[in-house]
Amino acid sequence: MSHATRGADLLWAALRKGGVSRVFSLSGNHIMPVYDAAFGAGIEIVHTRHEAAALHMADAWARLTGEVGVALVTGGQGHTNAIAALPTTQAGETPVLLLSGHAPLNELGLGAFQETPQVEMAAPLCKAAWLAQSTAGLPADIARAFRIARTGRPGPVHISLPTDVLEAEAAVPMPDDREYQAAPMPLASEATAAILAAMQAAKRPFIAAGPSLNNPAGRQARAALEEATGLPIALMESPRGLGDPSLGAFAEMLAKADLVVLLGKQLDFTLRFGRAPFVAADARWIVIDPDPKLQARAAASLGARVALAAMASPLAAAEALAGAATPHPQRSWSDALHDAFGYRPEAWGPLAGKPGAPIHPATLGAALERFIDAHTVLVADGGEIGQWMQATLRAPERVMNSIAGSIGAAIPFAVAARAARPHGRVLAVMGDGTFGFHMAEFDTACRHDLPFVAVVGNDAKWNAEYQIQLRDFGANRAHGCELAPGTRYDLVVKALGGHGELVERAEDLPAALERAFASGKPACVNVLIAGQPAPNLRRG
Repeated sequence: MSHATRGADLLWAALRKGGVSRVFSLSGNHIMPVYDAAFGAGIEIVHTRHEAAALHMADAWARLTGEVGVALVTGGQGHTNAIAALPTTQAGETPVLLLSGHAPLNELGLGAFQETPQVEMAAPLCKAAWLAQSTAGLPADIARAFRIARTGRPGPVHISLPTDVLEAEAAVPMPDDREYQAAPMPLASEATAAILAAMQAAKRPFIAAGPSLNNPAGRQARAALEEATGLPIALMESPRGLGDPSLGAFAEMLAKADLVVLLGKQLDFTLRFGRAPFVAADARWIVIDPDPKLQARAAASLGARVALAAMASPLAAAEALAGAATPHPQRSWSDALHDAFGYRPEAWGPLAGKPGAPIHPATLGAALERFIDAHTVLVADGGEIGQWMQATLRAPERVMNSIAGSIGAAIPFAVAARAARPHGRVLAVMGDGTFGFHMAEFDTACRHDLPFVAVVGNDAKWNAEYQIQLRDFGANRAHGCELAPGTRYDLVVKALGGHGELVERAEDLPAALERAFASGKPACVNVLIAGQPAPNLRRG
């Protein structure tokens, strides 16, 4: 028989049963019972400086480990701070659980301390959100949240935790392991055969995958499908869509395709809604998606061009297709796709190692390339500088800001990346604007001994917005995007206990980077760069 236990203790037991080993959190009044119960719970708390950073860390942890990431924050303003990070997590299709303290049930409607409509605020940005109603129900709440976060297209789930639910006692067994797992959404064998037959019959098939396939299992499934078909898969997780520089000149190949396979990739602005001339008007489409609403949205946009629609989770579909696929007969098309994805302008060649100042982003990328190996995690964030780094750097694992397009998560992402990957290098490249969002998390990295190297492309402006002003309104109307020139972000990191380097000339980059990685500390290499527009990789 189970012994009566505090709700806070049941919470930790349920998380531990779900395989959680690390929670990202910022303490506060409403979750003090949870902190008390953490003693001896066997789960580490990474204590952050801002609630949004805690959720960003849980997001990156989930992407890199394949587990459900867990963020724990207090109620009221702690909760509202945290939900600012939900759009990035939602668009990144990441299984994350946001746990927020909450005013007690027995005081609701009476003007309780920090009483806030937390569930209602989080719900539009989550797969599900609810208020825990009983102590005895907490373990089942956690298992249900994990199952929802993982099922179909992964995404965030929120539970608000009233303090009286956490403090009361109940005797209840833990859920069965199966209750934490995703509900199966396999690709039917008939659909698998039909999709592969359509791909074989097409002269120019194009496969686009969604961001949920950028985790350990997803990368393995994508690699297997690429190997089986000979066709590279466009992993579309950038807000730049067809302008994503990490995919080279892929947009011109998409425009030539006669069959587009959406492997868990939503039909949205990143694909220009499937409209001509971005995609040929007579191209056929295959839509594989676990969400009936998104299936219907694609059907409404594409009409008779939908050749086949199938309901399945992206991972299950990728695995099923990889297991049954054969090489595509049009070798010239697959070769052309590989060439397009790998295309980078010849004009960038002379920029590698080019001395002097200010430093061109391509010069910075070339200097960083030698620090990336088979055990490196690359975090890319920021506006134009983020695009340059995605174009010039390739790493076995990459974490970026997602289709939501909000910048600022790089430093929390890097902290979590080091926690997830204690060995190897963690390289985070960001703009000076990005650095300002969560610079205090260098304190978190130092306290928890989670070293990484942050390279800041410092052009003293919000360059993405500045480039929009130049393009749309003219240089004489560009304003409000300036940052202080030469700000010493490296000294900020030193003051917080890390390592700092200032680089003003390109020839000083290699030695500064060597010192930063060798320091064994959270490090900032502050690089004064030329403010350039994002790279345009159109050929011809």
